[in-house]
Amino acid sequence: MTHPADPWPAPRPTGPVHGTVRVPGSKSLTNRYLVLAALADGPSRLRGVLDSRDSRLMIQALTALGASITEVAPGTVEVVPVPDDGPRTPAGGLTIDCGLAGTVMRFVPPLAALASGPVHFTGDEAALVRPMGPILDGLAALGVRVDGPGTGAGTLPFTVHGAGTPGRVASGMAGGAEGGVEGGVEGGVEGGRIEVDASGSSQFVSALLLVAPRFHRGLHLVHTGASVPSPEHIGMTVAVLRRCGVEVDDSVPGQWRVAPGPIRALDTAVEPDLSNAGPFLAVAVATGGTVSVPDWPAQTTQIGDRWRTILPAFGATVDFSPAAADGGSTGTLTVTGSLGEDGRPRITGPGEIHGTAELAPTAAALCLLADGPGQLTGIGHLRGHETDRLTALTTETGRLGGTVEEGPDFLAFPGTAGAPDGSGPLHGATLETYEDHRMATFAAVVGLTIPDVSVRDIATTAKTMPDFPQMWTELVNGSGT
Repeated sequence: MTHPADPWPAPRPTGPVHGTVRVPGSKSLTNRYLVLAALADGPSRLRGVLDSRDSRLMIQALTALGASITEVAPGTVEVVPVPDDGPRTPAGGLTIDCGLAGTVMRFVPPLAALASGPVHFTGDEAALVRPMGPILDGLAALGVRVDGPGTGAGTLPFTVHGAGTPGRVASGMAGGAEGGVEGGVEGGVEGGRIEVDASGSSQFVSALLLVAPRFHRGLHLVHTGASVPSPEHIGMTVAVLRRCGVEVDDSVPGQWRVAPGPIRALDTAVEPDLSNAGPFLAVAVATGGTVSVPDWPAQTTQIGDRWRTILPAFGATVDFSPAAADGGSTGTLTVTGSLGEDGRPRITGPGEIHGTAELAPTAAALCLLADGPGQLTGIGHLRGHETDRLTALTTETGRLGGTVEEGPDFLAFPGTAGAPDGSGPLHGATLETYEDHRMATFAAVVGLTIPDVSVRDIATTAKTMPDFPQMWTELVNGSGT
């Protein structure tokens, strides 16, 4: 029997894998919906909510700030928002444990700015080096006091001194985010125009937008950097705000205006996590098999929808079959890998793929196994994720006997022709995960082709998919449904 601390032997199939995988709800959507439900004008019901470490940490944080979140059925929660007069804090304040969840450490501090007193933020040791500076700068520009040991470096831990909240303000874009508030209500966050450099993470923008309707004058957020990584995630935030009746103007590139007003309560389902679908779809590419994921949204703001264009670059075919039952709003995405003339799997070198963002570790695994060169560019911001993913991917590739050129914002793989039959230059190894769920799935994908790959701390996948080891093993061993 394997002890939880023992390395996990990555399953290696004996032939092409064929199966269907139902992935759990999107972490990104789950935690956005939870924040908005906690600030809404009435109780909300969320279905298909992801049960993972990140979502549990978000629920704990929002509960500590005064929301009531109750599971009323498997995967369904009812959220009673914080009181109208805002989150209440006990004498001496309260402490929020962010774990290693970027959405908690970025999304909750702006909400804590509405609290009646101090809110202390901390997290896992690895979280204490993740960049937080733009959030702290944004709160300071809004007149919110933030102090603590991490503020000098722009990291956790720190304390947000809540400015209180005046209650729910009237709806409407009249006057814009720089307009006034009738009656001159005191307390709360004034809002208005601020500038933030969100080059390091789209979460810096999303965090401030999600709470902006509760600011006196809303928010006019201006991004000062060259570009924002993962723009789909900001599009997701804008979409869920609008779904809650919030007026958002994003017509000017790099600028977002959010009107002050109520956040309408939600009754909605969470889409499957398309980013987490990636490793399972990669099984088809790596083995020359076929893997299907049902309930794939026909239209979505999730960055994981990029798999439709990324995987064909590796020689796979991608097919989307709309479901008649819901009018084609969802369907089944099916990926079929390529076989060479010898009947063995063939992963073609993809050339340059730009902007894979959080999908990069899975794309890197396929680049490592491909028979030609591949380059992942525009991914420098991944150095500030759960770990420095560029360095981690370079290190673990070396552990396998492979080479990769690591640049400031790119990784270049030469390709390893012959690896699918075990005759290539790569060899087995025990791979480290760095407490990073996507490094764990990178190792699992590599283990499909390279013999004797083990993964240290596969349990780190619980961050976004607690059942990953079982789901992966069942699919690879042929018992997936």
